[in-house]
Amino acid sequence: MGACCTCQRGQNLEDSNHHHHSHKYNRNHNHNHSYFEENNNNGEQKEGEDDYQSIVGRGDLGANVRLCGFSKFVSMYSQQGKKGINQDAMTVWENFGGQRGVFFCGVFDGHGPSGHKVARYVRDALPSKISSSNVIDTNDIRWGVEKDDESENPIFDAWKETFLKSFKEMDEELEGDGSIESYCSGTTAVTLVKQGEHLIVGNLGDSRAIICSRDEKNELVAKQLTVDLKPNLPAEYERIKSCEGRVMAMEGEPNIYRVWMADQDCPGLAMARAFGDFCLKDFGLISVPEVYYRKLTEKDEFIVLATDGLWDVLSNDEVVRIVASAKKRSIAARLVVHHAVRAWKYKYPCAKVDDCAVVCLFLKRQKPLLTKSLSEVTELSLNYTEIATSKNYTPNSKIDDGLDTLLNYELKEEKDPNVATGLNDHKKSSSRHVRHLSRRKSAMNF
Repeated sequence: MGACCTCQRGQNLEDSNHHHHSHKYNRNHNHNHSYFEENNNNGEQKEGEDDYQSIVGRGDLGANVRLCGFSKFVSMYSQQGKKGINQDAMTVWENFGGQRGVFFCGVFDGHGPSGHKVARYVRDALPSKISSSNVIDTNDIRWGVEKDDESENPIFDAWKETFLKSFKEMDEELEGDGSIESYCSGTTAVTLVKQGEHLIVGNLGDSRAIICSRDEKNELVAKQLTVDLKPNLPAEYERIKSCEGRVMAMEGEPNIYRVWMADQDCPGLAMARAFGDFCLKDFGLISVPEVYYRKLTEKDEFIVLATDGLWDVLSNDEVVRIVASAKKRSIAARLVVHHAVRAWKYKYPCAKVDDCAVVCLFLKRQKPLLTKSLSEVTELSLNYTEIATSKNYTPNSKIDDGLDTLLNYELKEEKDPNVATGLNDHKKSSSRHVRHLSRRKSAMNF
């Protein structure tokens, strides 16, 4: 529920010039999220048609680049929450790497004072880095035995190397770009490449990817493709601790674990991996993605990528039901976001609704998914109303404003064995800390 709480919430973060670096695709016009909404209010556009106006340019080797809208196999939608500027970003590259039918999809959740800039920066640059590393040609790879998983899988091995290399280069480029404050700001990234029957997912942070498949009874089921990389996961916690970072939950948020510097009660990042956030890179935060492989089958229907503004209030199964209920694929992502906003208001009436970005990638040509979809989703909506009007209903007192980092928060040490204790007695200086000190001080003066 947000990854970064910051003292700079009141600062004007409007970004009219956030594309300082040279992008590798050409924009045809300025994108506008409201276009998608207006274009679909009356359902005038046929489902089989592409939303060409949402194509903002051509990527490497002629790929179509979308930042919103829809096509035959894609639905995208993002909505600003109540905490300020929308820090979520998303993109889809069709015919990725010049290969027909290959897709790149990415969703990015920024946090910190300049999180929106970092998210957009990574959104625009990362796909090009992956594409320029040479999209794997599956015809050139010789298989010994056909593999459905990651073990001894040459296609997965090749793509994993590409993802790891590209994410590393992306973080290094971000650190070297002085036009964007990334010392106390960063972004998650959940990305995928679909190449025929091969699906490769690269995840950094706590955004999430799920896939909808059919079980042996031909019923739709949700399967989570990624792991939410939170600081309290055993492997993440041990790495952070070994680097003298601290993983602790605040007294008012006992279930939200955050990463803190060794000798300062900041920034309180609620994830264990991210692009940017260089104040924590010497204390266990990394930009190395977890990379996963899945061989797609006829039972697989669609994939959903989304920021934690969705997953904080809707379950994987609920999201699958909502997407499957959409009368048109073009409105699927928008429908999910609207249900998420409604769920936020009922589940956390005292909290600020978080930003939400959703990308739906459909794997087949369109056909009905749920014969009783409308009634099922109507029932889902009514459940929230019933909960809120029930005599036994007690509103969730959580007042987390959806921010992801805390700067200069006075942290109270806890001795609870379920909360990782700090390492305040260890003070660690580094070349990166010195290099970014002036930038951090500048960011904190508002």
